[in-house]
Amino acid sequence: MDKKQVDYFKGKLLHARQQIVNSGVLENLEDLQIKQEDLADDADLANNTINQQISFSLRDKELNKLRRIDAALARIEEGTYGFCVESGDEIEPKRLEVQPWAEFCVEVAEEHERSQQRSFRRA
Repeated sequence: MDKKQVDYFKGKLLHARQQIVNSGVLENLEDLQIKQEDLADDADLANNTINQQISFSLRDKELNKLRRIDAALARIEEGTYGFCVESGDEIEPKRLEVQPWAEFCVEVAEEHERSQQRSFRRA
């Protein structure tokens, strides 16, 4: 991958990072609190609990994505961006276009997914 391509993907990563940071999803904690009036009614409490679980899930997803973006930016600085961290094979530019924080080539990513599915079925 040449410098122009790396700079292009670095711009995409920085933009994606900025979107997450500016969205406020990691900082707004209002939806995680249970109001006193919600405790009296089981339906309200259940609804509030479901909303909290959704908020936790969204925050976790965005935090994980932010970590992966930061890791990709670190790989750019190290000069290893665009290569699978496991196999060392080049990651297809089409994959990086869709997911610039990708750390695995398609083959390794698919193997990880199959492994997770097998673990899930056992549990």
